[in-house]
Amino acid sequence: VSKKVQAIYLWWHKPVIDRELLQSLPNLKVIANSGVGMDHLDLELVASFGVKMANAPHAVSSSTADTGMALLLASARRLVEGYQIAISSGMEYCEADFLGVQVTGATLGIIGMGNIGYKIALRAKAFEMNVLYHNRTRREDIIQRRCFAIGSRRLYTQSLIIDSLVPKVQAAEFTTNRRNGKGSSSKTGAVVDQEALVMALRTGVIRAAALDVTCPEPLPRDHTLLKLKNVILTPHLGIKTDKATYMITEEAVENILAALNGVPMPSEVLPS
Repeated sequence: VSKKVQAIYLWWHKPVIDRELLQSLPNLKVIANSGVGMDHLDLELVASFGVKMANAPHAVSSSTADTGMALLLASARRLVEGYQIAISSGMEYCEADFLGVQVTGATLGIIGMGNIGYKIALRAKAFEMNVLYHNRTRREDIIQRRCFAIGSRRLYTQSLIIDSLVPKVQAAEFTTNRRNGKGSSSKTGAVVDQEALVMALRTGVIRAAALDVTCPEPLPRDHTLLKLKNVILTPHLGIKTDKATYMITEEAVENILAALNGVPMPSEVLPS
């Protein structure tokens, strides 16, 4: 049976792709991933077996951007804390000093202006936000929407809210450069230095954080991030919608068929 397998569709990192599996599938041609992040794969190892790889950046971008904006709004307006107050047994009224941050007109800094970052920028513009971004390359297609590319340190200091969409951000760097800002992350992988984030949240350098991704997943039940009131955590919900799931599968099938037919894959991922 193993000699008949020519393609693998990975759903939530399963099956685990290791040397033993690759050696057992001599006719494997392509691995299609059900998401954008590829940090669970050893790309060099897979490529050494002559196997192509693809992800699904187009299918997940809208649903992940929706999640990013939901986290941003929930964190800024302290919705989870407000909910806990509303359902508490001793609730009589909400304290006058229970204040959130106004999103409309605020400055949003986006780290990583790819497909997801671009769609978050579009949503932010609906809230009349000023959008700054830091990316490896300048996005000419977004200039007309008045989203401005600047250096990372300037972005950290000038943004009230930071949305991180890159594989790795040193939280210790941006938290110490933005007092009382907010941070949100909706990108796959180890996005921030979580211990530095905890320190920044405890000392007030960052007012609040909202994370759809943690490392590891789930966090140990005694982890400090689970105990802080100014933290919102969701269990990797970025792509979990009925429509996104369908579109991810369609994109994976498109990539698999392209590889098997010897034509360029729409979303091929190469080892860097």
